[in-house]
Amino acid sequence: MKKAVLVIASMMCILITSAQENFMTQTETKYWDDSKTFAGYSLFGTRGTTYLIDFEGYVIHTWPLGTNPRFTDNGTLLDAVGGNPSNQNTWEELDWDGNVVRQYSETRSTYHGHHDFTKIYNPKLGDSTFLYIANKDLTAQQCLDAGCDPANNYNGAQMDAIVEVNKQGTVIWEWWFFNHVVQDIDPTKSTYGIIANTPGRINLNLRGNPVKSDWMHCNSLDYNETLDLIVVNSVHGEFYVIDHGNTFIANDPTGSISLAATVAGDFKYRFGDPAKYHQGDPPSVLDNWEKATAGNKQIGGSHDIQWIKPGLPGEGHFLVFNNAENLFELTPQSYIVEINPYLNSSGTNTGSFVNPPDAGYTIVNSPNSNLMKEKKNVSKQIVWCYSSKNNTSFYSTIGSSAQRLPNGNTFICSMNDGHFFEVYPADTSIVWEYINPVTRNGIKHIKVDNYPTYNGVFRAYRYTSDHPALAGHDLTPGNTITGLPPDYLTPDNITAVSNNQYKPSEDKLGQNFPNPFSNNTTIKFVLMESKQITLVVYDLSGNIVKSLVNTRYPKGEYSVVWNGTDDSGNQVPGGMYLYVLMGDNKTITKKMIRIN
Repeated sequence: MKKAVLVIASMMCILITSAQENFMTQTETKYWDDSKTFAGYSLFGTRGTTYLIDFEGYVIHTWPLGTNPRFTDNGTLLDAVGGNPSNQNTWEELDWDGNVVRQYSETRSTYHGHHDFTKIYNPKLGDSTFLYIANKDLTAQQCLDAGCDPANNYNGAQMDAIVEVNKQGTVIWEWWFFNHVVQDIDPTKSTYGIIANTPGRINLNLRGNPVKSDWMHCNSLDYNETLDLIVVNSVHGEFYVIDHGNTFIANDPTGSISLAATVAGDFKYRFGDPAKYHQGDPPSVLDNWEKATAGNKQIGGSHDIQWIKPGLPGEGHFLVFNNAENLFELTPQSYIVEINPYLNSSGTNTGSFVNPPDAGYTIVNSPNSNLMKEKKNVSKQIVWCYSSKNNTSFYSTIGSSAQRLPNGNTFICSMNDGHFFEVYPADTSIVWEYINPVTRNGIKHIKVDNYPTYNGVFRAYRYTSDHPALAGHDLTPGNTITGLPPDYLTPDNITAVSNNQYKPSEDKLGQNFPNPFSNNTTIKFVLMESKQITLVVYDLSGNIVKSLVNTRYPKGEYSVVWNGTDDSGNQVPGGMYLYVLMGDNKTITKKMIRIN
């Protein structure tokens, strides 16, 4: 089963033909190959609620937070309070029943928490601590004193810091980008240096991007306990490795913060855009301005940087969701990228960080001319990359995540469309696919064309039943989020016909009569075998209007009359409606018109 399954599985509603309706897709579980998925439960937060679901989409449990949740090793659910990844200053740990067992807060007025956080075990302290990203305010004078170009205005400037607090809420360590900067325009400043010779510091005067509010926009971080290192990702297309262990002094917060501000806190490794430190070419428009090149830039708009955990395939490598914003590709698409930072130009694992430009690049052609992509330089440190054949199948402009699973599969969340799927490594086939039904306008079984993040999910995670957060708890499935029975494809539904089309149901759904109608209309359907079916009327926004049938029928021909009322008994307004017959993992959709 090839990657085209991802496209095939999203074609369940192609039996309707109008231009608008071609953008419709069914939410919740769309496909499941239970022989290849990694057993477990999927966790995600959206619009103030965290859901734990099984593969069929049944809800196992919920919690009253839903921003960027994850389980901790001590069995709690950790998330930000407030529902906005871009602005957070309070984080809570909840037990299984939703009780708050610990809270962390950022109360300093010049610090602005956002995007990511993690609970770690600090080996030098011998206890668990909490790390988070916070923008730290700068005055215009601070910027100028550091060597920022005086031609620019620096009112409202900020740079990200990584803050560590103990269980008592005391800040015990802090690392700030502003303490690790370089510039080459004012030799009278202590920050003056040759940019190309200073890859361990960020250039204060990046071309076209002067220091400003949320300048770095870091959106993810991870901690490696074995190495005692932190990695933090900037949306502008780079991630940075920072030495935590050698800049932390137990029981000495002042000394720790001072030490982290020295050269000991300079980047140990950075990846993504070597032009930012004058060791590579930037993206640019070519002489033929209808074409462009990404130069040596590898990632853009990226999210969810992490080390692949010990014991997993690729352990010790970096995994990142490369949204691929600002890469100057004529037809952009997102990628999942795995990086081995220890590889040199000959592909040898050196055991130490190698500057990516020193490792070099391979020139890669587009795999298909219809993608309309130019050749690009791909870092030799990239050891695995996943992308869909159709470049729009999981393209996400913001957010998103990827997680390596113990069986080698990769679990992916594409934020824009609330799209989760699991990739099998041998042939990069899709073995599970799910669409979040929770939208800005409520829970939808049918999602219609909408602007990005209408049903967005910032990240999603997969956990096994023996995880400390789940072990010993009742994991009996409840209902699906929509309340409707699961209706998804399986490998048996995918046929190897030459045109790769989804094999339609042999059941038949007739056109309602009369159509248009004003009072009553009759809908006929034929079942080729006994099965549980539902027949539901939707409006064009994907809202359930009327549930006409939800029962098991023997093989045969049937008819149902709809009197134009909704589930509350109210008459619905005139307009176009959809009626959907679902059963045995197959869906048939038709449209009808009511006139008043």
